Amino acid sequence: MDNKPEAPREKNAVAETFERLWSQALLAVNTAEEEASRAVQRVAQVAGWSQEEVKRQAREFAERLTGHRRDLEHNVEERVRLALTRLKLPRREELASFGARLDRLAERIQELEQRK
Repeated sequence: MDNKPEAPREKNAVAETFERLWSQALLAVNTAEEEASRAVQRVAQVAGWSQEEVKRQAREFAERLTGHRRDLEHNVEERVRLALTRLKLPRREELASFGARLDRLAERIQELEQRK
């Protein structure tokens, strides 16, 4: 009896793990953004900022957070790409190419069998 797990299950498990980790990372970023917004409000109260100053500070802070979030997303995507490269998993285009080659080979085998 072969105890090796099936390749599709392994790939699904890897994809599910990446999706779960990505969701957790986004949740953490969203939570940080919400907490930052609350912190700006608390600072505004303590500092005695006007409503206009609160809006300006919040806008600047939101812009910085957006930039950091984009950087985080880019870094995570790049790390995932590097990890997948290390695993040497074929890309979608490569799989399609292999499938086409297999189809051509199957047709060729059928032609050779019919000639017998």
